[in-house]
Amino acid sequence: MTRRLADVAKYAGVSEATVSRVLNSRSGISDSTRDAVLATLDDFGYEQPVKLRGQRPRLVGLVLPDLLNPIFPVFADIVGGALVRKGFTPVLCTRTDGGVSEADYISMLLGQQVSGVIFAGGNYAQADADHDHYRVLLHRRLPVILMNAATDGLGFSRVSADDKVAVAQAYGHLRSLGHERIGIIVGPAAHVPSRRKLQAFPGDPKLAEHTILSMEGGRFAACRLIERGATGLICASDVLALGAIRGARRNGLNVPDDVSVVGYDDSALMTCADPPLTTIRQPIGAMGQAAVSLLTAEAAGSPAVPHELLFDPELVVRRSTAPRRRSRPS
Repeated sequence: MTRRLADVAKYAGVSEATVSRVLNSRSGISDSTRDAVLATLDDFGYEQPVKLRGQRPRLVGLVLPDLLNPIFPVFADIVGGALVRKGFTPVLCTRTDGGVSEADYISMLLGQQVSGVIFAGGNYAQADADHDHYRVLLHRRLPVILMNAATDGLGFSRVSADDKVAVAQAYGHLRSLGHERIGIIVGPAAHVPSRRKLQAFPGDPKLAEHTILSMEGGRFAACRLIERGATGLICASDVLALGAIRGARRNGLNVPDDVSVVGYDDSALMTCADPPLTTIRQPIGAMGQAAVSLLTAEAAGSPAVPHELLFDPELVVRRSTAPRRRSRPS
C-alpha cells in the first residue's frame, strides 16, 4: 500500500499524506487536489474506496484534426497527462473524413457537461470555415484554448509557436548553406498558420506553393518548385517535407546533395527518415503545459487571455540539408 501511495502521490504532484487524506475523505483538501488524486487512481487502474465512488473528475475535451500527423499523438499525450495531474479527465475527439464533424463533437461534449475544451487544429485555423460552434462555446462561457494560429475575433485564449521565427530560422539556415533559390511549401490559402508562414517568407514570391497538407501535396508542390530552380525547400510540416523528398527523387535528384529540405514540427521518427530530417521543432511540451494552465485558470474564474501566447521554435539540423551544389546533374 505504501508503494501505491508513493506512485499516486508522485504522479498527482502531491504528498503521500495528501493522498491518504483524500482516500479517507478528510477535510482541508482543495477540490482541484482531490480531483487530481482521484483522476490518478483511475489512470493507474486502482479501485477507489466505496465512499469515494461516484466522485468523478471533471471532463475536458481534447479535439484533434487527426492522428495521422505524428505531432498530434505527442500533443495528446502531453496535454492529457497535464490535465490528469490538474484533476481533469481528457476526452479525446479525433475528426476523420466522412466521420463525426467538429461541430458534432462540440455538441456531444456540451452534452457531457465538460469543464473546457482544448483544440489542437480545427476550423478555427481556417479563415473560410464555419465558426458558429465556437460562438456556442463562447456563449456558454466555457474555458476554451486554441492551439496554433487561430482566426482573429473568436475571443478565446490562444497558444502558438511563432511562425515568423520558424521561417526566419529555416530560411537563414538554407542561406548559410549557399542556397539562393529557396522555395516554401504551405497549406491552403485560407489556412491561417500557412498564411503566417508565407507572410514571414523573405524569398521570391514566385517560389511559394500552396497545397493540401499531405505527403502527396508536398510531393506535387516540390516538383513544381524544383522545375523553377529551387535548391532549398521550406515545408510547413514534416509530412509535407517527407513528400518533398519523394518529389525530389521523382525528378532524379538527391536530398540533400541536389535539394535541401527543411520540415516543421520535429514529429516522432523524423530521425529515422531517409535522410534524417532537418526541421523546426515546435515546443510542444511548453505549449501544452501553457494550454492546460490557461484552461485551469479560466475554470477557476480567470478571464481569457486577450493576447496570443507565442513560443519560439528551435532549428534541429540533421542530414536533409547540405551546402548547395554549383550545378545539378542533367
